[in-house]
Amino acid sequence: MKLQLLAVLALATPLFFTTAVKADNPQDLQKLLTTGECIDCNLRGANLSSAHLIGADLRGANLQNANLSGANLEGADLTGANLTGANLTSAYITNVNLKQANLNNANLTRAKIYDSNVYQASMNNLTITDAEIYHTGIGVGGEDAEIPDWE
Repeated sequence: MKLQLLAVLALATPLFFTTAVKADNPQDLQKLLTTGECIDCNLRGANLSSAHLIGADLRGANLQNANLSGANLEGADLTGANLTGANLTSAYITNVNLKQANLNNANLTRAKIYDSNVYQASMNNLTITDAEIYHTGIGVGGEDAEIPDWE
């Protein structure tokens, strides 16, 4: 009986500790996780929760509806990336290049956003509840809101 229980536990244990990492293109996800670079990749719907993406090159990547909650994106290059509907709750976003990125409907609740470039980024319907935003052109305003020119 003990041997059977031990066998069941040995087989089931990995199921309890495996993080669901998925994306529309698993090869692109694996490339990002092994090299830190994934230019023009399809990472739509990827679960990158709590990922360490420090200095990652994600220029032009499709991260639509990706889960980046708690991720560390320090120094990442997301120029032209599609982050529509992405979950960036509690993400660490410092010195990140978001130039011309699409952040429409992104959730930045409790995110820490410092010194990041959002020049020409699309930022409609952002959720920025309790976010810390310093030296970054994100704010509450309408069409007449002043956005700094980072060029």
